[in-house]
Amino acid sequence: MKLGAFSISLSVKDIHASKAFYETLGFIQFAGDLERKYLIMKNGDSLVGLFQDMFEGNIITFNPGWDQDAKTLEDFDDVRAIQEQLKKSGVPLIREADTESKGPASIVLQDPDGNNILIDQHV
Repeated sequence: MKLGAFSISLSVKDIHASKAFYETLGFIQFAGDLERKYLIMKNGDSLVGLFQDMFEGNIITFNPGWDQDAKTLEDFDDVRAIQEQLKKSGVPLIREADTESKGPASIVLQDPDGNNILIDQHV
């Protein structure tokens, strides 16, 4: 199963303080919009999403079809194929992708400890 680019999405209290903190760790702003209170910070191949007032808790994120630079991969497992494989393995899904559509879609599941996992395909 090819899950694509990995990142962690953090629910932060103060986007400005979080941005400054991650910059001290060597991260730079890769994407996002400070005014809209979300940033994607990058350090090498490491990605950390900072989101203020958008969701509760932190989310482990995978992006099928993207590499760590958000460039489209030629060969990847579509989120719907991943969904099918997970369902066959008995993994319960919180949110499922529409199997009749193509292109961007996402699914949500939880690991055994209740951590949310978002598999979010943008291509």
